[in-house]
This record gives sequence, C-alpha cells and structure tokens, in this order.
Amino acid sequence: MSQQYCNFQKEVSITKEVRLSYLLSLPADYEENKKKSYPLVLFLHGMGERGDDLNLVKLYGPPKLAEEQDFPFILVSPQCPLSRYSTWHLYIDSLAALVDDIIERYRVDEQRVYVTGLSMGGYGTWELAIQYPSKFAAAVPICGGGSTEHIERIKEVPVWAFHGAKDDVVPLEESEIMVEALRGVGGNVKFTVYPEADHDSWTETYNNPDLYSWLLSHKK
Repeated sequence: MSQQYCNFQKEVSITKEVRLSYLLSLPADYEENKKKSYPLVLFLHGMGERGDDLNLVKLYGPPKLAEEQDFPFILVSPQCPLSRYSTWHLYIDSLAALVDDIIERYRVDEQRVYVTGLSMGGYGTWELAIQYPSKFAAAVPICGGGSTEHIERIKEVPVWAFHGAKDDVVPLEESEIMVEALRGVGGNVKFTVYPEADHDSWTETYNNPDLYSWLLSHKK
C-alpha cells in the first residue's frame, strides 16, 4: 500500500500548538481485516531529511522499504521541520502526541508500539523512549546517542542499538555511553557494532528481517 501524506495539528495547551507532517503506511490487509489490530512503528529520520518535502523521508529506512514491499506494521514517519537548530529534541512532546493520535484513529495494537530512528533520529529515539517509556514496547536507536540522565526510566524497555565502528559523523562512543549506562541500571539492551560500517549502519539494520521479528517478540 502506498504511503499517505498526512498533517498532524493539535493544541496541546493554550499557548502551544503541535504541527507535524508525516508519511503513513498501512499494512496491505488493513482494510480487509476490520477486527484486526496492528503493531505500530514510529520512524525518526536523520538531519538530512528535515524540511517540508515528505519525499525526503522515503530515502532511507522503513519508509523506503514500505515503498518497495508490503510492510506489516502501521508505519508513521514524521518530518522534522527545517531550521538552523531544529532536531527531534524540539519535538519530543509533539511526537508523543502524534503517537496518541494515530492510536486513536487507527487499529493499533497498543501493546506493540515501537520507535526507531537513524542518526539525528537515533538521538530522538533514545530521548523519546526516556521521556515516554510507557508508550513503547521496544526501541531501536541507530547511530545515535543522547543524555544518560534518567536512563533508568527505560530499564524495562527492550532496546537494540546499532552503530558502525568507523562512523565519522556520530562517533561509536555515543552509542557505547548510552548502552553502558542502560546496562548499569539493569536494562534489557542489545548492542550490534558493524566493524566495517561508517555512518550508514541503518541500511543493513533495516534490511535484516531479524530486526522485525525481534520487535514483534516484545509487548508491553
């Protein structure tokens, strides 16, 4: 099923309004199985895909796969607006509100909601999971990093982190710090390092069927 171009707008307070554009992909049998609920994947892109052209979001990761084949998840891929300092950090609450909106409007299996992202989206994945741990059954940050403050919030959230050993954009240490901190609080974390990979550690990751089997093995 082709991806839909969507806009999300919601007043979250008297002074704040949320606006995000996003791609939506529904499983091929979504319309046929009216009583079936589906797992949800929230995908966060990297810095190069910011802007107001949703076609950029299709360049990598799950949105790219969804263009080429049936993707058996409800896939939501928002686009971070472009400004000099814009990153997913500025939109964490907006992303959480978007997930709630999708759950309200579509047949989502609320026990199987997952978040993943690459590079800037890897950072966003860590931060969103830490800020809203109860929303996600598992998280997959790729070539990301973040703050270890409050890492204990996700000790019950399964995490599978990925990074390329030769990454010269986001150093491997960024993931190592997060993984070690999570292990230090007894977290459930896997860590895959590709010895020969540079910044692009996402292509091999997202092309691996084992990733999706691993996601589906986890429920809240």
